[in-house]
Amino acid sequence: MAKKDTIFFCQSCGNESGKWLGQCPGCREWNTFVEEKVVKGKNTSARSNNAALVNSGKPTALSEVAIENEERVKTRIEELDRVLGGGLVPGSLILVGGDPGIGKSTLLLQVCQRLTNEVKDVLYISGEESLRQIKIRADRVGQFAESLKILCETNLSIIEEIMRKTKPHIVVIDSIQTMYCEDVTSAPGSVSQVRESTALLLQLAKGLGITIFIVGHVTKEGTVAGPRVLEHMVDTVLYFEGDRHAAYRILRGVKNRFGSTNEIGVFEMQSIGLVEVPNPSEYMLSGKPQGASGSVVACLMEGTRPILIEIQALVYQSNFGMPRRQATGTDFNRVNLLMAVLEKRLGLQMASCDAYVNLAGGLKIAEPALDLGIVMAIASSFKNRVVDDKIIVFGEVGLSGEVRSVSMPALRVKEAAKLGFTTCILPEVCIKACGDEMKDLKGMKLIGVKSVRDAIDLI
Repeated sequence: MAKKDTIFFCQSCGNESGKWLGQCPGCREWNTFVEEKVVKGKNTSARSNNAALVNSGKPTALSEVAIENEERVKTRIEELDRVLGGGLVPGSLILVGGDPGIGKSTLLLQVCQRLTNEVKDVLYISGEESLRQIKIRADRVGQFAESLKILCETNLSIIEEIMRKTKPHIVVIDSIQTMYCEDVTSAPGSVSQVRESTALLLQLAKGLGITIFIVGHVTKEGTVAGPRVLEHMVDTVLYFEGDRHAAYRILRGVKNRFGSTNEIGVFEMQSIGLVEVPNPSEYMLSGKPQGASGSVVACLMEGTRPILIEIQALVYQSNFGMPRRQATGTDFNRVNLLMAVLEKRLGLQMASCDAYVNLAGGLKIAEPALDLGIVMAIASSFKNRVVDDKIIVFGEVGLSGEVRSVSMPALRVKEAAKLGFTTCILPEVCIKACGDEMKDLKGMKLIGVKSVRDAIDLI
């Protein structure tokens, strides 16, 4: 009979210990060890992998490895295909995380709806909802083909047997925290269960060539619940961002073995499900106030996509001894640094002022190209001077007050020209990079600045 024992697991990295430790020796995190009961005498991780056994043997020279030009499977959702790097790679394991109610299950159900026209068999496995609940949500999304099959099951042994018999092309697991392996005695959602369940699904994906989507719950810190090793095992990690009570959602790739990790997809939650937003810049600038101080439009890059965003600043004399500073959508410490540059280099006395900076639209951006826009918005609010509505701004600001170059300035300027902007304030060193590509753009005036003082003098 197998012997039951207690082992402590680190929730961050999955490190094991026979006793509780305050600090994990693997990831150096504090208070991450949790106690779980396991069964000794059973090998829970040494599962047979048919593909690995067939390919095992002598080492192969890299020059002898043949690359098959496998075409990616298009999901027919352009925003998702953009984040994935062009579509689904057969045999890949994709983790989708996000806050409760953000739209993870709705998006994957829409993916199943579109993929039923591209592939033969799609299997949707739910451990959280009944068949009737899934049917109600599916009727809201639209019509589904007969090739979509639904299964309500949490036992991975049964799921494995069904997948090996039917061999579907696409599988959705909703969610990984509800699945359990019979060989592991801990409760579903625990560190060991999540790790073993993901390992089994990884073997099925690689061995059978099945593309598997995994839905993962997130913690209050915004990371996927369970061991950090979960994100290392999968091929792609996608996060849904945004307020569940707001209309817009941002799908961001934080890990992708088959594409870029800088791309984002923008969706709008409607009564029929998630709808793509093909031009995020237009919606980000909708409702922008006319003739208001402290409002500046800047351009950021998400992968290869330029997005225009409104930066709002409010600076006024504080009524308290300690002024308040708050930043929404950008780094709070970066805003304090830029305000210190304004005080030191331009002599703007804001030590006794409350300051609030907000990126309209709900995006969270940390790109340095927003520095010049933040500086100009703060100065505009402090001096109560309006920045012209047809001006676009971007550039990185250094501690000496200099304006430094940013990547892909020509794409930023072209995006601004499409939306009707006529003047662009940018680093002077970037004007040469835009020279050859600006010949086709008529009516766009480029103003190069070397320092923050040059930019502030323009307003």
